[in-house]
Amino acid sequence: MGERGERAIDAAAMRGQAFRYYDFVMAAFVAILLLSNVIGAGKVAQIVLPGIGPWPFGAGILFFPVSYVIGDVLTEVYGYARARRVIWAGTAAVVFMAFMSWVVVALPPAPSWGNQAAYATIFGQVPRIVLASVCAFWAGEFVNSYVMARMKVRTAGRHLWMRTIGSTVLGEGVDSLIFYPLAFLGAAGFTPALVVKVMLTQWTLKVAWEVILTPVTYVVVAALKRAEGVDVFDRATDFTPFRTGV
Repeated sequence: MGERGERAIDAAAMRGQAFRYYDFVMAAFVAILLLSNVIGAGKVAQIVLPGIGPWPFGAGILFFPVSYVIGDVLTEVYGYARARRVIWAGTAAVVFMAFMSWVVVALPPAPSWGNQAAYATIFGQVPRIVLASVCAFWAGEFVNSYVMARMKVRTAGRHLWMRTIGSTVLGEGVDSLIFYPLAFLGAAGFTPALVVKVMLTQWTLKVAWEVILTPVTYVVVAALKRAEGVDVFDRATDFTPFRTGV
């Protein structure tokens, strides 16, 4: 039994079982992923840091790391296989969003509509950025979920904070290591040194967000485990990322 009476069970024995809140967590994951890419990615914000001065940052960083928090919750509560299914759903949603943005921006505007330039600035997708984003998200999320699931078995379900932060350090590390060089290396204005600086800064901020949100993760995980009545361990799970079945 789990610490709060949840039934500890191997993920392989859960195939076909329905859960009360799994679909809602999946919807939250995909929604935050899409919104952070559409609303946040297009704006460079700035704050003034004491002793440093103005510091620009991509506004999407405020909310994109929440997808990693939800990914931790999914793996911890429902197991790697169901988290894998959600990652694929998120990947498909991002690809379709990019395709839809390209089609809608490319459509010729009506002569009476004078907002095409602004619309293209906000919703236009640079193919290189889209490719980098999709590849980085897919790889980073799978690393995050894999590490989370394996650490849970190794620690016998203890030290949730260690698993969430450790998996995010590696997952966000892979995400940043893929995205920033693939998206910006060789682009105008981006020297290799600047790419490395931005990459390390964004990675640090994303991990910091995970640390700050750890108490929230504890509350959500505990509530979902109580509601679902199980505590899933991936002891005999097939960890291949190239499938969507559970």
